[in-house]
Amino acid sequence: MSRKTTRRGLLGSAAAGAAVALTRFPAPAVAQGKPFKLGLLTVKTGPLAAGGVLMEQGVLTYLKEKNFTLGGRKVDFISADTGGNPAGAKTKAQQLVERDQVDVILGPLAAFELYAINAYVIEKKMPTLSLAAADNLTQRTPNPFLLRASATSSQAMQPMGHYAATELKLKRVVTISEDFAFGYEQMGGFQAAFAKDGGCVVKKLWPPLVTPDYTPYLAQIGDCDAVCQGFAGSNPIRFMKQYATAGLKYQVVAGEAGADDFLLKSFGDEAVGLVSAAPYTLDLETEANQRFVNGMLKNYDAIPGQYAALLYGNCQVLDAGLTAAGGDSSDRDKLMAALKSVSLADTPRGPIKFDHLNNVIGTIYIRRLVKEGAKYGLKLWNKTIHTYENVSQFWTWPEKEFLAHPVYSRDYPPLNRC
Repeated sequence: MSRKTTRRGLLGSAAAGAAVALTRFPAPAVAQGKPFKLGLLTVKTGPLAAGGVLMEQGVLTYLKEKNFTLGGRKVDFISADTGGNPAGAKTKAQQLVERDQVDVILGPLAAFELYAINAYVIEKKMPTLSLAAADNLTQRTPNPFLLRASATSSQAMQPMGHYAATELKLKRVVTISEDFAFGYEQMGGFQAAFAKDGGCVVKKLWPPLVTPDYTPYLAQIGDCDAVCQGFAGSNPIRFMKQYATAGLKYQVVAGEAGADDFLLKSFGDEAVGLVSAAPYTLDLETEANQRFVNGMLKNYDAIPGQYAALLYGNCQVLDAGLTAAGGDSSDRDKLMAALKSVSLADTPRGPIKFDHLNNVIGTIYIRRLVKEGAKYGLKLWNKTIHTYENVSQFWTWPEKEFLAHPVYSRDYPPLNRC
Protein backbone atom coordinates (compact mmCIF):
# COMPACT_ATOMS: atom_id res chain seq x y z
CA MET A 1 0.00 0.00 0.00
CA SER A 2 1.02 3.63 -0.48
CA ARG A 3 1.69 5.66 2.63
CA LYS A 4 1.25 9.42 2.76
CA THR A 5 3.26 11.91 4.78
CA THR A 6 2.37 15.59 4.78
CA ARG A 7 4.19 18.63 6.10
CA ARG A 8 2.53 17.73 9.43
CA GLY A 9 3.82 14.20 9.55
CA LEU A 10 7.19 12.49 9.47
CA LEU A 11 7.28 8.83 8.55
CA GLY A 12 10.05 7.02 10.38
CA SER A 13 10.97 3.41 9.68
CA ALA A 14 14.18 1.82 10.87
CA ALA A 15 13.71 -1.35 8.83
CA ALA A 16 11.31 -2.88 6.34
CA GLY A 17 7.95 -3.50 7.97
CA ALA A 18 8.70 -1.21 10.93
CA ALA A 19 5.89 0.58 12.73
CA VAL A 20 4.92 4.03 11.54
CA ALA A 21 5.93 6.94 13.80
CA LEU A 22 4.41 10.38 13.16
CA THR A 23 5.92 13.62 14.38
CA ARG A 24 3.76 16.70 13.90
CA PHE A 25 5.11 19.99 12.54
CA PRO A 26 3.51 23.43 12.39
CA ALA A 27 2.58 24.63 8.91
CA PRO A 28 5.64 26.45 7.49
CA ALA A 29 4.98 30.17 7.12
CA VAL A 30 6.58 30.29 3.67
CA ALA A 31 4.29 27.65 2.21
CA GLN A 32 1.13 28.97 0.56
CA GLY A 33 -1.44 27.70 -1.89
CA LYS A 34 -1.69 24.24 -3.35
CA PRO A 35 0.68 21.62 -1.85
CA PHE A 36 3.43 20.14 -3.98
CA LYS A 37 2.80 16.41 -4.21
CA LEU A 38 5.96 14.32 -4.14
CA GLY A 39 5.85 10.58 -4.75
CA LEU A 40 8.53 8.00 -3.99
CA LEU A 41 8.81 4.58 -5.62
CA THR A 42 10.86 2.46 -3.25
CA VAL A 43 11.19 -1.13 -2.02
CA LYS A 44 10.10 -2.28 1.44
CA THR A 45 10.04 -6.05 0.92
CA GLY A 46 12.51 -8.61 -0.44
CA PRO A 47 16.32 -8.60 -0.74
CA LEU A 48 16.47 -4.94 -1.86
CA ALA A 49 14.35 -3.67 1.05
CA ALA A 50 17.25 -2.42 3.18
CA GLY A 51 18.24 0.04 0.48
CA GLY A 52 14.62 0.99 -0.15
CA VAL A 53 14.03 1.94 3.47
CA LEU A 54 17.13 4.12 3.38
CA MET A 55 15.82 5.84 0.24
CA GLU A 56 12.73 6.91 2.15
CA GLN A 57 14.80 8.02 5.12
CA GLY A 58 17.02 10.14 2.89
CA VAL A 59 13.98 11.94 1.44
CA LEU A 60 12.43 12.51 4.83
CA THR A 61 15.69 13.75 6.33
CA TYR A 62 15.80 16.50 3.70
CA LEU A 63 12.10 17.33 4.04
CA LYS A 64 12.37 17.58 7.81
CA GLU A 65 15.43 19.81 7.46
CA LYS A 66 13.39 22.09 5.16
CA ASN A 67 10.24 21.94 7.32
CA PHE A 68 8.46 20.03 4.57
CA THR A 69 8.79 22.73 1.92
CA LEU A 70 10.34 22.62 -1.55
CA GLY A 71 10.62 25.67 -3.80
CA GLY A 72 8.54 27.66 -1.32
CA ARG A 73 5.64 25.19 -1.36
CA LYS A 74 4.42 22.87 1.35
CA VAL A 75 4.94 19.19 0.49
CA ASP A 76 2.60 16.23 0.63
CA PHE A 77 4.85 13.18 0.48
CA ILE A 78 3.60 9.76 -0.61
CA SER A 79 5.83 6.69 -0.34
CA ALA A 80 4.91 3.58 -2.35
CA ASP A 81 6.37 0.09 -1.97
CA THR A 82 6.92 -1.51 -5.37
CA GLY A 83 7.84 -4.90 -3.90
CA GLY A 84 11.04 -4.78 -5.92
CA ASN A 85 9.55 -6.13 -9.14
CA PRO A 86 8.64 -4.63 -12.55
CA ALA A 87 4.88 -5.22 -12.27
CA GLY A 88 4.76 -3.66 -8.81
CA ALA A 89 6.76 -0.65 -9.99
CA LYS A 90 4.34 -0.03 -12.86
CA THR A 91 1.26 -0.42 -10.66
CA LYS A 92 2.58 1.94 -8.02
CA ALA A 93 3.68 4.49 -10.62
CA GLN A 94 0.15 4.49 -12.05
CA GLN A 95 -1.32 4.96 -8.57
CA LEU A 96 0.98 7.88 -7.79
CA VAL A 97 0.17 9.60 -11.10
CA GLU A 98 -3.52 8.84 -11.59
CA ARG A 99 -4.88 8.48 -8.05
CA ASP A 100 -2.54 10.64 -5.97
CA GLN A 101 -1.80 13.14 -8.77
CA VAL A 102 1.81 13.70 -7.80
CA ASP A 103 3.84 16.48 -9.39
CA VAL A 104 7.16 14.57 -9.38
CA ILE A 105 8.29 10.99 -8.77
CA LEU A 106 11.50 10.04 -6.99
CA GLY A 107 12.84 6.53 -7.63
CA PRO A 108 12.49 3.69 -8.31
CA LEU A 109 15.39 1.69 -6.85
CA ALA A 110 16.14 -1.08 -9.35
CA ALA A 111 17.16 -0.73 -13.00
CA PHE A 112 14.60 -3.32 -14.11
CA GLU A 113 11.88 -1.27 -12.38
CA LEU A 114 12.86 1.91 -14.23
CA TYR A 115 12.90 0.07 -17.57
CA ALA A 116 9.40 -1.21 -16.73
CA ILE A 117 7.90 2.25 -16.13
CA ASN A 118 9.88 4.19 -18.73
CA ALA A 119 7.21 4.24 -21.46
CA TYR A 120 4.55 5.24 -18.91
CA VAL A 121 6.70 8.12 -17.62
CA ILE A 122 7.04 9.43 -21.20
CA GLU A 123 3.34 8.96 -21.94
CA LYS A 124 2.28 10.90 -18.85
CA LYS A 125 5.10 13.47 -19.11
CA MET A 126 5.85 12.75 -15.47
CA PRO A 127 9.07 14.37 -14.16
CA THR A 128 11.04 11.53 -12.57
CA LEU A 129 14.25 11.83 -10.59
CA SER A 130 15.53 8.28 -10.47
CA LEU A 131 17.90 6.40 -8.24
CA ALA A 132 17.68 3.41 -10.59
CA ALA A 133 20.70 3.12 -12.81
CA ALA A 134 19.22 1.82 -16.08
CA ASP A 135 22.03 2.93 -18.40
CA ASN A 136 20.29 3.19 -21.74
CA LEU A 137 17.58 5.60 -20.58
CA THR A 138 20.17 8.38 -20.53
CA GLN A 139 22.12 7.01 -23.48
CA ARG A 140 20.77 5.56 -26.74
CA THR A 141 17.08 5.89 -25.82
CA PRO A 142 16.93 8.95 -23.56
CA ASN A 143 13.74 9.81 -21.71
CA PRO A 144 13.07 13.60 -21.74
CA PHE A 145 11.21 13.37 -18.41
CA LEU A 146 13.90 11.41 -16.60
CA LEU A 147 16.69 13.09 -14.64
CA ARG A 148 19.29 10.88 -12.97
CA ALA A 149 21.20 12.54 -10.12
CA SER A 150 22.61 9.23 -8.85
CA ALA A 151 24.68 7.34 -11.46
CA THR A 152 24.22 4.86 -14.26
CA SER A 153 24.89 1.22 -13.37
CA SER A 154 28.28 1.40 -15.05
CA GLN A 155 29.32 4.91 -13.99
CA ALA A 156 31.21 3.82 -10.88
CA MET A 157 32.31 0.47 -12.28
CA GLN A 158 34.19 2.01 -15.20
CA PRO A 159 36.55 3.91 -12.85
CA MET A 160 36.78 0.71 -10.77
CA GLY A 161 37.95 -1.20 -13.83
CA HIS A 162 40.56 1.47 -14.55
CA TYR A 163 41.77 1.52 -10.94
CA ALA A 164 41.89 -2.28 -10.75
CA ALA A 165 44.13 -2.47 -13.82
CA THR A 166 46.34 0.59 -13.30
CA GLU A 167 46.68 0.90 -9.52
CA LEU A 168 45.92 -2.56 -8.12
CA LYS A 169 47.79 -4.10 -11.08
CA LEU A 170 45.21 -6.86 -11.49
CA LYS A 171 45.31 -8.94 -14.67
CA ARG A 172 42.67 -11.67 -14.49
CA VAL A 173 39.30 -11.15 -12.81
CA VAL A 174 36.17 -13.25 -12.29
CA THR A 175 32.99 -11.16 -12.07
CA ILE A 176 29.90 -12.13 -10.08
CA SER A 177 26.64 -10.22 -9.74
CA GLU A 178 22.91 -10.79 -9.65
CA ASP A 179 21.26 -12.00 -12.84
CA PHE A 180 19.41 -8.77 -13.67
CA ALA A 181 19.90 -5.46 -15.50
CA PHE A 182 21.87 -3.66 -12.80
CA GLY A 183 24.30 -6.57 -12.58
CA TYR A 184 24.76 -6.80 -16.35
CA GLU A 185 25.43 -3.08 -16.75
CA GLN A 186 27.77 -2.90 -13.78
CA MET A 187 29.89 -5.79 -14.94
CA GLY A 188 29.83 -4.61 -18.54
CA GLY A 189 31.25 -1.26 -17.45
CA PHE A 190 33.92 -2.90 -15.31
CA GLN A 191 34.93 -5.31 -18.05
CA ALA A 192 35.14 -2.65 -20.76
CA ALA A 193 37.29 -0.28 -18.69
CA PHE A 194 39.40 -3.09 -17.22
CA ALA A 195 40.14 -4.45 -20.71
CA LYS A 196 40.89 -0.97 -22.02
CA ASP A 197 43.74 -0.76 -19.50
CA GLY A 198 45.11 -4.25 -20.11
CA GLY A 199 43.02 -6.47 -17.82
CA CYS A 200 40.98 -9.51 -18.77
CA VAL A 201 37.71 -10.90 -17.36
CA VAL A 202 38.07 -14.68 -17.41
CA LYS A 203 34.57 -15.67 -16.26
CA LYS A 204 31.17 -14.11 -15.51
CA LEU A 205 28.88 -15.63 -12.87
CA TRP A 206 25.20 -14.69 -12.52
CA PRO A 207 23.39 -15.90 -9.37
CA PRO A 208 19.65 -15.10 -9.16
CA LEU A 209 18.70 -12.09 -7.02
CA VAL A 210 17.35 -14.39 -4.30
CA THR A 211 20.25 -16.79 -3.70
CA PRO A 212 20.66 -18.01 -0.11
CA ASP A 213 23.71 -20.15 -0.87
CA TYR A 214 26.49 -18.99 -3.21
CA THR A 215 28.50 -22.22 -2.83
CA PRO A 216 27.91 -23.48 -6.42
CA TYR A 217 29.18 -20.15 -7.75
CA LEU A 218 32.11 -19.86 -5.36
CA ALA A 219 33.24 -23.30 -6.52
CA GLN A 220 33.67 -21.86 -10.04
CA ILE A 221 36.06 -19.09 -8.97
CA GLY A 222 39.67 -19.77 -9.90
CA ASP A 223 42.45 -19.07 -12.40
CA CYS A 224 42.35 -15.37 -11.48
CA ASP A 225 43.96 -12.81 -9.22
CA ALA A 226 40.77 -11.02 -8.12
CA VAL A 227 36.97 -11.14 -7.98
CA CYS A 228 34.67 -8.25 -8.86
CA GLN A 229 31.32 -8.48 -7.07
CA GLY A 230 28.35 -6.23 -7.83
CA PHE A 231 25.76 -7.41 -5.34
CA ALA A 232 23.03 -5.06 -4.13
CA GLY A 233 20.86 -4.61 -1.04
CA SER A 234 21.91 -6.92 1.78
CA ASN A 235 23.35 -9.58 -0.56
CA PRO A 236 26.97 -8.32 -0.27
CA ILE A 237 26.97 -9.31 3.41
CA ARG A 238 25.98 -12.90 2.65
CA PHE A 239 28.39 -13.15 -0.26
CA MET A 240 31.44 -11.86 1.62
CA LYS A 241 30.81 -14.18 4.57
CA GLN A 242 30.39 -17.22 2.32
CA TYR A 243 33.43 -16.15 0.27
CA ALA A 244 35.58 -16.19 3.40
CA THR A 245 34.07 -19.47 4.63
CA ALA A 246 34.96 -21.05 1.28
CA GLY A 247 38.61 -20.16 1.96
CA LEU A 248 38.97 -17.89 -1.06
CA LYS A 249 41.78 -15.34 -0.74
CA TYR A 250 41.63 -13.43 -4.02
CA GLN A 251 41.37 -9.64 -3.80
CA VAL A 252 37.73 -8.52 -4.01
CA VAL A 253 36.65 -5.30 -5.69
CA ALA A 254 33.11 -3.97 -5.90
CA GLY A 255 30.86 -1.25 -7.23
CA GLU A 256 28.63 1.24 -5.50
CA ALA A 257 26.27 -1.27 -3.86
CA GLY A 258 28.79 -4.02 -3.06
CA ALA A 259 30.41 -2.20 -0.13
CA ASP A 260 27.84 0.50 0.62
CA ASP A 261 28.47 2.34 3.88
CA PHE A 262 25.16 1.24 5.39
CA LEU A 263 26.56 -2.32 5.34
CA LEU A 264 29.54 -1.43 7.55
CA LYS A 265 27.77 -2.36 10.77
CA SER A 266 27.07 -5.85 9.39
CA PHE A 267 30.40 -6.64 7.74
CA GLY A 268 33.07 -8.49 9.73
CA ASP A 269 36.74 -9.27 9.22
CA GLU A 270 35.87 -11.21 6.07
CA ALA A 271 35.34 -7.88 4.27
CA VAL A 272 38.52 -6.11 5.39
CA GLY A 273 40.52 -5.07 2.32
CA LEU A 274 37.47 -4.88 0.03
CA VAL A 275 38.04 -2.10 -2.52
CA SER A 276 34.96 -0.35 -3.94
CA ALA A 277 33.94 2.54 -6.16
CA ALA A 278 30.92 4.69 -5.33
CA PRO A 279 29.37 8.10 -6.03
CA TYR A 280 28.94 8.67 -2.28
CA THR A 281 31.23 7.93 0.65
CA LEU A 282 30.54 8.32 4.36
CA ASP A 283 34.05 9.61 5.05
CA LEU A 284 33.69 12.72 2.88
CA GLU A 285 34.57 15.56 5.24
CA THR A 286 32.38 18.40 4.01
CA GLU A 287 29.77 20.50 5.77
CA ALA A 288 27.06 19.21 3.45
CA ASN A 289 27.83 15.57 4.18
CA GLN A 290 28.15 16.17 7.91
CA ARG A 291 24.75 17.89 7.95
CA PHE A 292 23.21 14.94 6.09
CA VAL A 293 24.84 12.29 8.30
CA ASN A 294 23.85 14.14 11.47
CA GLY A 295 20.27 14.32 10.22
CA MET A 296 20.17 10.58 9.54
CA LEU A 297 21.60 9.80 12.96
CA LYS A 298 19.18 12.16 14.68
CA ASN A 299 16.07 11.02 12.83
CA TYR A 300 16.75 7.30 12.49
CA ASP A 301 19.91 6.42 14.41
CA ALA A 302 21.02 5.06 11.04
CA ILE A 303 24.46 4.97 9.42
CA PRO A 304 23.62 6.10 5.88
CA GLY A 305 25.03 4.97 2.59
CA GLN A 306 24.37 5.95 -0.98
CA TYR A 307 20.68 4.93 -1.01
CA ALA A 308 19.86 7.66 1.51
CA ALA A 309 22.52 10.14 0.37
CA LEU A 310 21.51 10.08 -3.29
CA LEU A 311 17.81 10.54 -2.48
CA TYR A 312 18.69 13.45 -0.19
CA GLY A 313 20.65 14.85 -3.15
CA ASN A 314 17.68 14.29 -5.47
CA CYS A 315 15.61 16.41 -3.10
CA GLN A 316 18.25 19.15 -3.26
CA VAL A 317 18.05 19.09 -7.05
CA LEU A 318 14.25 19.18 -6.94
CA ASP A 319 14.26 22.06 -4.43
CA ALA A 320 16.67 24.09 -6.58
CA GLY A 321 14.81 23.35 -9.82
CA LEU A 322 11.38 24.11 -8.38
CA THR A 323 12.72 27.36 -6.94
CA ALA A 324 14.14 28.30 -10.36
CA ALA A 325 10.71 27.58 -11.87
CA GLY A 326 9.11 30.01 -9.42
CA GLY A 327 7.44 27.14 -7.55
CA ASP A 328 5.36 26.30 -10.62
CA SER A 329 5.01 22.59 -11.34
CA SER A 330 2.01 22.88 -13.68
CA ASP A 331 4.16 23.28 -16.80
CA ARG A 332 6.13 20.03 -16.80
CA ASP A 333 8.35 20.94 -19.73
CA LYS A 334 9.34 24.16 -17.95
CA LEU A 335 9.96 22.26 -14.71
CA MET A 336 12.13 19.67 -16.46
CA ALA A 337 14.17 22.43 -18.12
CA ALA A 338 14.74 24.02 -14.71
CA LEU A 339 15.75 20.70 -13.15
CA LYS A 340 18.20 19.89 -15.95
CA SER A 341 19.93 23.23 -15.49
CA VAL A 342 20.65 22.65 -11.79
CA SER A 343 24.30 22.60 -10.71
CA LEU A 344 25.07 22.09 -7.01
CA ALA A 345 28.31 22.30 -5.05
CA ASP A 346 27.05 21.26 -1.62
CA THR A 347 25.45 17.82 -1.84
CA PRO A 348 26.54 14.99 0.50
CA ARG A 349 28.41 13.39 -2.41
CA GLY A 350 30.10 16.62 -3.53
CA PRO A 351 29.50 18.78 -6.63
CA ILE A 352 27.07 17.59 -9.32
CA LYS A 353 25.80 18.82 -12.68
CA PHE A 354 24.04 17.18 -15.63
CA ASP A 355 24.99 16.28 -19.19
CA HIS A 356 22.75 16.94 -22.19
CA LEU A 357 21.19 13.47 -21.83
CA ASN A 358 20.03 14.21 -18.26
CA ASN A 359 22.60 12.12 -16.40
CA VAL A 360 24.72 13.31 -13.51
CA ILE A 361 28.39 14.25 -13.73
CA GLY A 362 30.16 13.95 -10.37
CA THR A 363 32.94 12.46 -8.30
CA ILE A 364 33.53 8.72 -7.94
CA TYR A 365 35.33 7.62 -4.78
CA ILE A 366 37.61 4.58 -4.56
CA ARG A 367 37.56 3.22 -0.98
CA ARG A 368 39.29 0.45 0.93
CA LEU A 369 37.51 -1.21 3.83
CA VAL A 370 39.75 -0.92 6.89
CA LYS A 371 39.60 -1.12 10.68
CA GLU A 372 41.36 2.20 11.27
CA GLY A 373 39.70 5.59 11.57
CA ALA A 374 36.11 4.43 11.97
CA LYS A 375 33.54 6.87 13.41
CA TYR A 376 29.95 6.70 14.63
CA GLY A 377 30.64 3.60 16.74
CA LEU A 378 31.58 1.51 13.71
CA LYS A 379 34.39 -1.07 13.83
CA LEU A 380 35.03 -0.95 10.07
CA TRP A 381 35.34 2.00 7.72
CA ASN A 382 35.43 2.70 3.99
CA LYS A 383 38.51 4.90 3.69
CA THR A 384 38.79 6.92 0.47
CA ILE A 385 42.09 6.15 -1.26
CA HIS A 386 41.51 7.80 -4.64
CA THR A 387 39.01 10.16 -6.27
CA TYR A 388 37.95 10.64 -9.88
CA GLU A 389 36.33 14.03 -10.41
CA ASN A 390 33.77 15.04 -13.06
CA VAL A 391 33.05 11.45 -14.07
CA SER A 392 30.46 11.20 -16.83
CA GLN A 393 28.47 8.16 -17.88
CA PHE A 394 30.84 7.78 -20.84
CA TRP A 395 33.98 7.55 -18.68
CA THR A 396 36.95 8.50 -20.92
CA TRP A 397 35.42 7.34 -24.21
CA PRO A 398 34.19 9.97 -26.67
CA GLU A 399 30.38 10.04 -26.45
CA LYS A 400 29.81 8.99 -30.08
CA GLU A 401 32.24 6.09 -29.77
CA PHE A 402 30.59 4.92 -26.53
CA LEU A 403 27.07 5.09 -27.94
CA ALA A 404 28.08 3.23 -31.09
CA HIS A 405 28.39 0.06 -29.00
CA PRO A 406 25.44 -1.93 -27.62
CA VAL A 407 24.22 -1.21 -24.11
CA TYR A 408 26.10 -3.29 -21.55
CA SER A 409 24.33 -6.63 -21.13
CA ARG A 410 24.74 -10.20 -19.94
CA ASP A 411 26.77 -10.98 -23.09
CA TYR A 412 28.27 -7.59 -23.94
CA PRO A 413 31.16 -7.10 -23.81
CA PRO A 414 31.78 -10.75 -24.74
CA LEU A 415 34.37 -12.87 -23.02
CA ASN A 416 37.64 -13.00 -24.94
CA ARG A 417 40.52 -15.41 -24.65
CA CYS A 418 43.01 -14.02 -22.14
